[in-house]
Amino acid sequence: SLLMFIVVIINIFNDNKLVKTLIKLSAFIIGLLFVYHTIGLGIRWYISGHAPWSNGYESMIYVSWATMLFGLILGRKSALTLAATTFVTSMLLMVAHWNWMDPSIGNLVPVLDSYWLMVHVAIIVASYGPFTISMILGMIALILYSVTTQKNKEKIKLAINEITTINEMSLTIGLVLLVIGNFLGGIWANESWGRYWGWDPKETWALISIMVYSFVLHMRLIPGLKSKYTFNMVTVFAFTSILMTYLGVNHLLSGLHSYAQGESAAIPNQIWGWLVISIILSVLGYFRFKKYYKK
Repeated sequence: SLLMFIVVIINIFNDNKLVKTLIKLSAFIIGLLFVYHTIGLGIRWYISGHAPWSNGYESMIYVSWATMLFGLILGRKSALTLAATTFVTSMLLMVAHWNWMDPSIGNLVPVLDSYWLMVHVAIIVASYGPFTISMILGMIALILYSVTTQKNKEKIKLAINEITTINEMSLTIGLVLLVIGNFLGGIWANESWGRYWGWDPKETWALISIMVYSFVLHMRLIPGLKSKYTFNMVTVFAFTSILMTYLGVNHLLSGLHSYAQGESAAIPNQIWGWLVISIILSVLGYFRFKKYYKK
């Protein structure tokens, strides 16, 4: 994944036949690995007897699969999108296999022993895939802004336009899935707990994420916030709402959807590192954007 990412970046500045061949070969290998990942999920489903997204480890593997699926769909004509998606998917798979994730197959909690597990959870967790793609594309755009010079401005501008278009498509898909998943969750909640909505932390943060990404998607209607730089920058930081919805609620808060049951867990240093890097890229990218792109 890292090799393809490097090759694609080189291709932006130096377009030649060898680089294109390496990109095609990498894309083929990525496709094979995705098939392997899919087979692995299928085998786990068969062995466990239930959908393979019922706990923290399984949901992380499923988010990785969904991210790669949408990356392959959106990256059919964009090697940069495919490379970025593969890179972030490999990071997700690495996190899934850290010591604090339990890969063992266990029995379902009674409330999860429902066909809604295959519908609500599948849709709402799958929405995290496009949001993850949106975040990594936003970061790449910030990197490209940061390295812009008068000499390479035109090439980078084309790459940023490509990234921004796919970023918006990915964000839209994620938002639609998240909204549908939230409504279906209300139906399941009524069947399980006798109410559609109860301001449980997971429900509340899912709603917050919907509001955050709805704002991001409509920012272009606000004159002062319609630049490509602003859009890409905000898609990076909007991902914090998904991190809170997916990981924060489960491990920091107590509720019907929580694994922690009131026992707080430390925020991983990797998340703080990502935030610091994002802030630095945003500042560097802004000055370059102001110098070379802002009219």
